[in-house]
Amino acid sequence: MTSWIEVGEGDEARRIAVLARDGAEPPVVWFGGFRSDMRATKAEALDAWAAETGRSFVRFDYSGHGESGGSFADGTISRWLEEGLAVLGAYAPKRPVLVGSSMGAWIATLAAIRLAAECGDRGPAGLVLIAPAIDFTERLMWDAFPADIRHTIETDGVYYRPSLYSDEPYPITAKLILDGRRHLILDGPITTRAPIHILQGMRDPDVPWEHALSFVERLPGENVQLTLIKDGDHRLSRPEDLDRLVRAVEAVLRRETSGVS
Repeated sequence: MTSWIEVGEGDEARRIAVLARDGAEPPVVWFGGFRSDMRATKAEALDAWAAETGRSFVRFDYSGHGESGGSFADGTISRWLEEGLAVLGAYAPKRPVLVGSSMGAWIATLAAIRLAAECGDRGPAGLVLIAPAIDFTERLMWDAFPADIRHTIETDGVYYRPSLYSDEPYPITAKLILDGRRHLILDGPITTRAPIHILQGMRDPDVPWEHALSFVERLPGENVQLTLIKDGDHRLSRPEDLDRLVRAVEAVLRRETSGVS
């Protein structure tokens, strides 16, 4: 059953939808992708696994996504990160395993960095990241846009980008791009104090596998694993991909319960 938390105050207040399954600790928390929602294929697969294994599992919709309130066009990385941190505080305050897909991988990493700095050893137990779109507003959007699209964003405040996954284009706003620059992390070392397992398709048209390598280069090497899937696309939602995802999450959980750092 969907539950709700309120995030923000005044004009910034929004109602965030959460699905939380009780079970064994540590909890697994799902961070969805750009324009995705908490009932998408990978989140549903993890929920089914959690039900079968008795694991605590939490998923939510960012504002402007799925069942949550707010407009997608008002969304920024800062807003969505704030919402993710609020969900963690309310539903998974003790060493969660964060699982993020595409944009959700960036937001989950930002959350892990924040929690590692604030909580130290009480931060996340690990991260599993699928096609991590780290710094995507700058590296994969702005830097890749031709001059006419940049001009449209700068003058009109928004560009409506065609989607491979929907019949309707989606808005790329100037405030999304500008706010994203506050959260760029690929220009220096990244400290999460947690093991990370990355799953990346090599036929991904949205997040090139070379981008995942750039991310790995910024991470401490002893606790990082990268799985490249040669015929994998961006969604990585085939049965074999879902199996890899579940096995990656289980591996992180084993490290935590066995006390391996």
